[in-house]
Amino acid sequence: MHHDVPSRATTPEPAPVAARAPAERRRQITLGVRDSFSAGLGIFPLGIALGLLIMQAGLPWWLAPALSLAAFAGSLELLLVATVTPLAAVALTVLVVNFRHVFYAFSFPLHLVRHPVARAYAVYAMIDEAYAVNASLPEAERSAPRLLAMQIACETYWVGGGLVGVALGAALPAPVKGLEFALCALFTVLTLDAFRSRSELPSVLLAGAGAALALVLTPGLAMFTALLMFVGLLLVRHTLTTRRPAQETTDA
Repeated sequence: MHHDVPSRATTPEPAPVAARAPAERRRQITLGVRDSFSAGLGIFPLGIALGLLIMQAGLPWWLAPALSLAAFAGSLELLLVATVTPLAAVALTVLVVNFRHVFYAFSFPLHLVRHPVARAYAVYAMIDEAYAVNASLPEAERSAPRLLAMQIACETYWVGGGLVGVALGAALPAPVKGLEFALCALFTVLTLDAFRSRSELPSVLLAGAGAALALVLTPGLAMFTALLMFVGLLLVRHTLTTRRPAQETTDA
């Protein structure tokens, strides 16, 4: 006598963690490259401006990729090429202009990058655009592969733009005026992006107030003073916003 045993539907077993890890890493890298597109719209033209300035200054073409790899800092490279000043003055200006990166480190997610070489590169490539793009991501969506892929893509835009600028500079018969404004235009665009969110509007207003006071009080070191004042104002705002919910809870 045969008994029919009901057949059980076989459900596919989930893939092991070791098999899912490479696929997830590739997905994070793809997302990182995709994150870099918005920043690349500003970085690539800025690199072109650097390459054009190098050719118009009569410098060798290889200086564009060499500078872009040795010091991944657009303001520093444009300052070195566009001005003819003593080295000590350039060093002081670079210190004041790039001092803002000290404040970036307080909230940049370097703790996600475990490998020492990768972490060193993340520090090296911590530019304004990378910081702005990463700050717009929710904390749960951040990862080391996504962060590093975005930074590598941004540097690729910068180096590639410099090479395109070198080619254009060699082909154009006459110099192009106004390229020095490219860096200021990029920072203006990044500032305008902050106005899109009403929650960040107070921070934008505080930054404007700090810059205005710095221009009046210390016009020679306006950038350095404005950053210090902006940090102080942000700390005051943070203290007031954290106290307000606590007082409302106590009153209730």
